[in-house]
Amino acid sequence: MPHLTRRVAMQLVHETVLSGKLELFKSVSVNTLTNKFCYDNYVRGKKRNEEAGEVVDICGVCYSYDMLKGFRKNTAPALQRNSDLLPVRELEPHEIPFIMDAYYRFDAHGELITETVDGVKYPKFTHIENYCRIAEHNPHCNFALWTKRTDIIGPFFDQREKPANLILIYSNKKVGTILSKPPRHFDRTFNNVLEHEHKEKQNCTGQKCKNCLLCYIPNNGITTIVEKVKKY
Repeated sequence: MPHLTRRVAMQLVHETVLSGKLELFKSVSVNTLTNKFCYDNYVRGKKRNEEAGEVVDICGVCYSYDMLKGFRKNTAPALQRNSDLLPVRELEPHEIPFIMDAYYRFDAHGELITETVDGVKYPKFTHIENYCRIAEHNPHCNFALWTKRTDIIGPFFDQREKPANLILIYSNKKVGTILSKPPRHFDRTFNNVLEHEHKEKQNCTGQKCKNCLLCYIPNNGITTIVEKVKKY
């Protein structure tokens, strides 16, 4: 069976149109609020920040968690559609959407899912396999996935070739600590520092992603991204 039309495929796999720093970008994302990995890290991170009296754990000030609980709460049901699909079963070839963009984001909200907050467990590699399938079916587009889940990425890509147009970025949760060496199978690290920290290394300073693309361009020699975080 041929590809579904873009309109029909995107009714199956929800596409989010992003704003703010990610203006003009689109993303296939999942619901942060029902992802056990996200919830556990948010709770632990918030506690660490409170104990430290400053932001030391980026998960504790998760923009997605706060957004979906607040002014973007109407977005959560659409993201939940992806949460109920992408980690559950592998997409059939005719279900894979055609992406009409040159650069694309996976999981602008959420994280690779293996378990929900309700304790429902899913196959470990299905979610990332579906992202690989989307990338492979859209070779004209460069995809980037931010994830902290070395427990998934390492063993999965030990057994499977990574699509050439998929950039894996390790999202470092420790604020102020720069990881320069990407973990196994990752292409880059993404690090958060406070405004006064590591000024000479900050190469993500708040401009729109569309005007930078440092994270999205493959083989550009950049393995370490350092972002100046907002004041919290």
